[in-house]
Amino acid sequence: MSLGKNDDVPPPPAKGEYHIKFANRGAAVGWTQLMQQVPGNTNAAWQLMRKTPSPAVETDRHHRLKHELAFGLRNGESYPQWQIEVTGGGRVWYLYDENKQTCWLTHAGTGHPRQTDR
Repeated sequence: MSLGKNDDVPPPPAKGEYHIKFANRGAAVGWTQLMQQVPGNTNAAWQLMRKTPSPAVETDRHHRLKHELAFGLRNGESYPQWQIEVTGGGRVWYLYDENKQTCWLTHAGTGHPRQTDR
């Protein structure tokens, strides 16, 4: 089965957990690559998004993005954008929709995203 835009990141959430959905096809492809290369770390990122997508205390590995990446658009609405460092270079970015209890995966990749270099 091929995963793509608007698909859920399996499996479905348990009661009280957040939905995780792919915002685009590139995120689905990147997620699949991360799962193949570093399944344990990717699963840990998945758990963070499911249970604490917006932690009260940010860490170097799980935090809000800054500057022009701090917010992202989804269906014309602006949402805070977060990052989880999966490996030294691999990252997962997602938009956090608190009202719908959903994280929209906007980027997943094994290489360091150059957009964050400043």
